[in-house]
Amino acid sequence: MKAIASTTYGGPDVLRELDLPTPEAGPGEVRIRVHAAAVNPTDAMLRGGAYAARTTDVPPPYVPGMDAAGVIDQLGPGADGRLSVGQRVVALVVPAGPRGAYAEQIVVPAQSVVPAPAGTDHAEASTLLMNAATARLALDTLALPKGATVAVTGAAGAVGGYTIELAKADGLTVVADAAPHDRDLVRGFGADHVVDRGADVAARVRELAPDGVPGLVDGSDQREEAVPAVADGGALVALRGWQGPAERGVTVTPVFVAGVRGDTALLDTLRLQAEEGVLSLRVAKVLPASHAAEAHRLLEAGGLRGRLVLDFS
Repeated sequence: MKAIASTTYGGPDVLRELDLPTPEAGPGEVRIRVHAAAVNPTDAMLRGGAYAARTTDVPPPYVPGMDAAGVIDQLGPGADGRLSVGQRVVALVVPAGPRGAYAEQIVVPAQSVVPAPAGTDHAEASTLLMNAATARLALDTLALPKGATVAVTGAAGAVGGYTIELAKADGLTVVADAAPHDRDLVRGFGADHVVDRGADVAARVRELAPDGVPGLVDGSDQREEAVPAVADGGALVALRGWQGPAERGVTVTPVFVAGVRGDTALLDTLRLQAEEGVLSLRVAKVLPASHAAEAHRLLEAGGLRGRLVLDFS
């Protein structure tokens, strides 16, 4: 089967089209014929070696990708009875060596697979799970009561947009940041208040909430710059592993989406919310899988609104 992988860590050009053995579904697993794989920042981090210390015992090739959409073509023994061969699905993939979403066929635990949202194509469906699950995990970590206020940085991005939409569905008030040209986009997600993004975002949040907000999802990885926006004793959720320190009793909690890869109920709820229009699936551009290096260059150039998608059809 065709896969996009690297045999060493480095820039986008280390990604190559390789011919790898077709995987077989084991107990409790399913095999998916992938038609689309979303390109996420964590893919670039894996390609660049950011996780190398965790995978010293995993030999190359390294296949990136955490978001896949396609059709089930094999069920392993004891696979979940929810699923069937020929079914359109999406999967949350945790890459390990040759097991990543950038491949024509992937094998994943059945628990990590749910039906594709009705009315979506493969490219749209592939943009859902990783980022929406990260947003859901961030909000669940904050556990703010209905009516409370949450601040979101990086609000125009994939995780930021999903965080706003899920927060509104939870009954929260949202303060979000945006560049001038993204204000309408962020308001469209449902943000109640939009402030200018940048290093002084915390001061702008404080103009709206003088005592600070009880919770903040740091989608733009501003870390110490974002902490002053949080009220004394409040909480900040970090998406890139930052753990603080903070100040004034503010709790900093990093979240990792791999922790919910087996939470089928959570993943299926996100699928239903996409079907209902609670979550907006945004595709920036679809590229042939063989153009993965170009996709990574576009990703790292920044400014994307929506996800790049690799087409394996």
